[in-house]
Amino acid sequence: MDLKKLFGYQGKTVVITGSASGMSKSATELLLELGAEVYAIDINPIDLPVKKAFQADLSKKEEIDKVIEELPKKIDALFLCHGIAYFPGKELLVQKVNFYSQKYMTEQLLERISDHGSVTYISSVGGFGWQQVYSQAVELINLPTWEDAMKWYEEHPELIQSAYVFAKQCLESYVTYKCMSKEFIDRKIRINAINPGDTTTGLTEDFNKSTSPNGDVKEGEEMISNIFLKSWNGYAAEPEDMGYPMVVIGSDICSYMSGQLIYIDFGLTSSWTSGALLQANQKTIEEISKEAND
Repeated sequence: MDLKKLFGYQGKTVVITGSASGMSKSATELLLELGAEVYAIDINPIDLPVKKAFQADLSKKEEIDKVIEELPKKIDALFLCHGIAYFPGKELLVQKVNFYSQKYMTEQLLERISDHGSVTYISSVGGFGWQQVYSQAVELINLPTWEDAMKWYEEHPELIQSAYVFAKQCLESYVTYKCMSKEFIDRKIRINAINPGDTTTGLTEDFNKSTSPNGDVKEGEEMISNIFLKSWNGYAAEPEDMGYPMVVIGSDICSYMSGQLIYIDFGLTSSWTSGALLQANQKTIEEISKEAND
């Protein structure tokens, strides 16, 4: 079996963000190995042999627009992987980088994406529970311009206080809301996201600092371990544990997959869901029993 043919990237045009490091760098390396012509974008220099590398701040509309002008007119697969950790006072920056720039780039490039092409995002288990803010996320998603969205953020400070969480919840809401929308479904363009668990990347120290109330790296590391690893005596993933599956999801191998939020966390969020369901069921049983005895 010809694996390159199976993946379907040979000679295809791929655009990917965040390629300078971490999960996206691992994905970019695999895309190159599979024969893709890769156009890569990052705020930091990219040291991979891609077709063309762009250095841009993707929190800024004008820099995004400049890159978009130089990207190919036909794109077969789009991977939007850029993201930052949260620090106090950076709530709007996190929204722009971790969600809105990705929505904006998707919609600006959509007409260039081939029929039966794919759009794949890196979200996070941090967006778990996205259903709770779905109506607010859809309101934001449906705003027509970047400027409208910035005004909306200003008017909803209570939502963006959760910063990283709300941005990822919006991204996950976007995937579920848009997968059957006319602009995607009429051309059979697939849209999916991976939700990584704890992963060791160049952002690990930032995540540790931002998790600690005191900005202490060690304290933050322990807190993250307690949330994501301690309950199952787990270990942090490596970038390729996320980047490689993402490449598979965007490939021809998953040609019938769309609208999916794929949690790559060794089952952690499934165990959270299971625990919540069991607790809810037990409460229901207790309520029925009480009613029967009254």
